[in-house]
Amino acid sequence: MSLNIIVLAKQVPDTRNVGKDAMKEDGTINRAALPAIFNPEDLNALEQALRLKDANPGSTVTLLTMGLPRASEIIREAMFRGADGGIVLTDRVLGGADTLATSYSLAQAVKKFGNYDIILGGRQAIDGDTAQVGPQIAEKLGIPQITYAEDILELKDGHVVVKRRLENGVETVKAPLPCVVTVTGSADACRPRNAKRVMKYKRAVSPTEKAKLTPEQQAIVDARPDLNLQEWSAAYVEADPEQIGLPGSPTKVKAIENVVFTAKESLRLEDNDEQIENLVKELIANHTIG
Repeated sequence: MSLNIIVLAKQVPDTRNVGKDAMKEDGTINRAALPAIFNPEDLNALEQALRLKDANPGSTVTLLTMGLPRASEIIREAMFRGADGGIVLTDRVLGGADTLATSYSLAQAVKKFGNYDIILGGRQAIDGDTAQVGPQIAEKLGIPQITYAEDILELKDGHVVVKRRLENGVETVKAPLPCVVTVTGSADACRPRNAKRVMKYKRAVSPTEKAKLTPEQQAIVDARPDLNLQEWSAAYVEADPEQIGLPGSPTKVKAIENVVFTAKESLRLEDNDEQIENLVKELIANHTIG
């Protein structure tokens, strides 16, 4: 059985390596100071999608991302690992979207995409940690959802069986297709790049990138349809202007607290139980732990 698989992914600033320049004075992320990366849990979701593709010959994996035109970088990365192509939903009017507006925009893109069997995505993005977008997309599409997925155990006869990782154990659930599955970071890591696919798709570009190429380079892309990544606008997916970007974002920031940890002092401990015990007591007294 061949499948049409959509993987939701996001290009995010690498908030795992936060320094003193990572935040602006207004408390927002200084994206220029941090490298842009493939959201880690979306890579876990991509691996699950690629396993489904391997198990079901003739299946296709399409990456769907929303952001700036440069987000095509993660589509190429996905293609290097096994995906077949991708779509960047990009438009100035989409800027400033909260999770509600983001999920609406992506749901509209999924509707425009048309025929799909399963939608996979990471549990949450490291630049927001809300875990809201996947479930909201499922609600807007009116299809079932499975969250905290760690492994897709089976997909056949119009159903998917998934192992979920919960706080105090695991559970196995079954859902009809199509459905949305969000994958946790405890799932298997994504496979590495394939050298042959890197050579095959390294020239894949979006329309924005293609416009900056020389005529000779554009001719190479034109001769290879598989090198043409797609860019969709808000108008193309027929999004309601009142439900996207800032107008569609009811979330209001009431206060901002900019916290950046810097080392002010250090303490060297010997192999001594008493010193370790005293340190723990100090950390508890300062409310650092406990």
